[in-house]
Amino acid sequence: MRPDGVAMLDLVFRASLPVQLVLALLLGASVISWSMIFRKYYAYRQAARDADRFESRFWSGTNLNQMYTELSKGEDAGGMTGMFVQGFREFKRLTQQSNIQPMDILEGVQRAMRVALSREVDLLETHLSFLATVGSTSPYVGLFGTVWGIMHSFMALSGAQAVTIADVAPGIAEALIATAIDLFATIPTIIAYNRYANRTERLVNRYEIFMEEFASILQRQAYAARAER
Repeated sequence: MRPDGVAMLDLVFRASLPVQLVLALLLGASVISWSMIFRKYYAYRQAARDADRFESRFWSGTNLNQMYTELSKGEDAGGMTGMFVQGFREFKRLTQQSNIQPMDILEGVQRAMRVALSREVDLLETHLSFLATVGSTSPYVGLFGTVWGIMHSFMALSGAQAVTIADVAPGIAEALIATAIDLFATIPTIIAYNRYANRTERLVNRYEIFMEEFASILQRQAYAARAER
């Protein structure tokens, strides 16, 4: 008796061409999805760690000017660091203008940080649309393979006088394999998409809370600087 893996491969090779194409499409989508799932996992974990590290330093009472000088030297700062750098850069630029009002400074700072936030959201949502597409379309692709396998079984019965299990087994096997590969491709992508969409929302909320708090700090500094003039 052949091992299960060899028997499974034999069934795939003996399957009809449409079912083989369906299996290849589902397996290809599954491999790509798993690579994206792992990449997004490490990306989200790194984003959370960077946010923890930045908030720990930011709320430790460090000098904002010194912190900005150090962080602005880095290239392509992202996450909270990027929003802080962009917001404080705009704050310093606007406060150098003598005729500008504190509320105008605040609006400029918020606008700069919003632009940085939009870039972060784009990065966090990268590949999520692909996972959503695979999770929503794979069941229909797999269903086509299942239906084709069952139809293949009925076609085998059309010219048979005595029906045996050997007559319907190949088509049923095609249908079951298509269903199994469909589930293998669909379930992980749906779970990953829902999980990562939730993590994106939580990170964005965390970024927005920081932006509001940082804007309030800069607003107080703007009014204090204006009072000293």
